Amino acid sequence: MANYSRRSLAAALAAFTVLSAVAITPGDAQEVKTTRLGHSFADSHPRAEAMKFFAAEVEKRTDGKIKVAVYGNAVLGSEEKMLIAAQSGTVDFYMGALSPLAARQKKLQIFDFPFLFATDAEAAAVLDGPRGRQLLDDLSPLNLHGLVWSGGAFRNMSNSRRPLNALADMKGLKVRVMQSPMALASFNAMGMNAVPMAFTEVYTALETRALDGYEHPVVDMYANKMYEVQKYLTITNHVYTPVVLVTSAKFWNSLTPEQQAAVEKAAEETRGFQRAAELRQAGQAIDELKDSGMQITEMPPAELDKIRAAIQPVLDKNTDTIGRDFVEAFYADIRKFRQPN
Repeated sequence: MANYSRRSLAAALAAFTVLSAVAITPGDAQEVKTTRLGHSFADSHPRAEAMKFFAAEVEKRTDGKIKVAVYGNAVLGSEEKMLIAAQSGTVDFYMGALSPLAARQKKLQIFDFPFLFATDAEAAAVLDGPRGRQLLDDLSPLNLHGLVWSGGAFRNMSNSRRPLNALADMKGLKVRVMQSPMALASFNAMGMNAVPMAFTEVYTALETRALDGYEHPVVDMYANKMYEVQKYLTITNHVYTPVVLVTSAKFWNSLTPEQQAAVEKAAEETRGFQRAAELRQAGQAIDELKDSGMQITEMPPAELDKIRAAIQPVLDKNTDTIGRDFVEAFYADIRKFRQPN
């Protein structure tokens, strides 16, 4: 009886050893990674749609080994907080503007230069080129890995006080700007009282009249229902703000080379999807804002020239701050697109 028990115990231990060995074979050791992606855009925004597309592409291209849970509407915090979380590795992906990093990465302030780009096409060409890639690679010391410049849009002015038909009409308006030194200086130079503020706080500030206005792409204005708290929209196309898709370095370094390649390919596919969706919806947003009660005007070209003159000293100063060689090379890339021959 004792021999039988010892034989049974030995057999059980042998079976356990075999099962344990099978459980940890390299082919089965790659557990499913469940990741978090944060952005600040409303569910109806094309960028929110694009991040759902990205999540599906990542899961498909990694055979289900990486799953991406998308958190929109700034539920993970402001863009600044999400970027900090990505740097620390508590958020795996972030999609949005890099303006909260501009004080530390001065080259990023180039995107706050008013009237830098003339069209969406030339912005995409420069961002997808070596200059844009270098800006993404420069995020590495901040514990971020840049995937792609995934989209972008031109910004326009809205306010609750009056139509803006001239530079003089801007004087004294208290407006929210992005948390960037360049943006702050530019709008103050136009005669406005510029206030840096996290976007999550803007709607309430406009509703209570703590702010008179703000500047944003028209798609975002409509998606965030700003027509409820803003009366006047002025088309200025004064700044093109790109948005980026990044990962935390902690997450990126945990991936195999094959997984990294799959995520990069998913990001590239998403870039095309997102840009097309943004352009499509931008064409509809102005009509939707008008139908929702906003009065829409276009800043006359002569007044835009006055705005350019007013902010030129700010551009000159910030060219030296950012680095004249970099700024001149950036403008050279734009001229190359406009005059390819």
